[in-house]
Amino acid sequence: MSDWPSHGGRPEQLLPRFGLAGGSEVIDFSANLNPLGPPTWLAERLAASVAELATYPDPDYREACEAVARAEELPAEQVRLTNGGAEAIFLAAALLARQGVSRAAIVQPTFGEYTRACRHYGIAVEHVELAGERFELDEARAAEAMRAAGALFLCRPNNPTGTLIERERIERLLAAAQRHGATLVVDEAFVDFVTPDERLTPLLARFDNLLLLRSMTKLYAIPGLRLGYLLGSATVVGRIGELQPPWSVNALAAGLVAPLLADRDYLARTRAWLDAERPWLHAELEALGLDVVPSHANFLLFRDAHGESMPALLEHLARCGILARHTHNFIGLEGAWLRVAVRSRKENAQLVEAITRWRNP
Repeated sequence: MSDWPSHGGRPEQLLPRFGLAGGSEVIDFSANLNPLGPPTWLAERLAASVAELATYPDPDYREACEAVARAEELPAEQVRLTNGGAEAIFLAAALLARQGVSRAAIVQPTFGEYTRACRHYGIAVEHVELAGERFELDEARAAEAMRAAGALFLCRPNNPTGTLIERERIERLLAAAQRHGATLVVDEAFVDFVTPDERLTPLLARFDNLLLLRSMTKLYAIPGLRLGYLLGSATVVGRIGELQPPWSVNALAAGLVAPLLADRDYLARTRAWLDAERPWLHAELEALGLDVVPSHANFLLFRDAHGESMPALLEHLARCGILARHTHNFIGLEGAWLRVAVRSRKENAQLVEAITRWRNP
């Protein structure tokens, strides 16, 4: 249904569907943001940086790119700073169009911006659907679709399923793509939540047909600042730089890259929280008779094991002051599942209590 909100975190769009005021106070489980909130030092840092608004930022964002390069153990020439993960996605599509790619395959169900970006640049889209109740990738089908199309987009870990395609399978896809001159675009927006480390950065040394997209907004809970980056070969990143609008990242956001990446304590606290809360919430949801997909990210996808209506549960939760993510605009899900972010224990318990009341009215 096209009139459903296309992203999470939009209570003003979703709540009126159920006759509720769009400004009602809710616990937002629909946006996959770190519930720890931004690092405590960030507000003071932003306030101290206000003077930077009076000058143009470095158009190449060298300091920020060098900070990412140090963190990723790459040359700075392989890094491009972007206005959030969304700009990285659109730049990847722009590059493919510049290279003459007229068709791209997208592993589904997944984030809708890959399709939107491809169509924006006149690239036709075909879908490679994950199979079964645990959303497994048909590797042969994906390789063939990528070879025929010239490019493949996939999200790892995937949004909304939380599933993670094994590194060995990614390497085989890359090798097959390299033989046929195809490009593999991997969105790693949620890779910072994965333990042990699963980022694909080391593969860039072997595969110049790999493009990695990153978002800093999810981990650091700063979606309003729009901060991300893109990794690839130096040649490819240079071409992307030619396609990027000048000064697309503001000075305040760019100035946060180095201190955010240096805050290892924040990352450790985030992973400790998630390692405790995700299995707890998964188990609680399963105990309520829900079929929960094992997740490597900071969110869970589930449906009722007995076929009860998920749109009905979505409305029930909204009336309980809890906003879950509908799945009406995810290909292959069509509203039959719900996605919830993992939040604090108190908030997660409120979610469980609300679902329990739905089970036992």
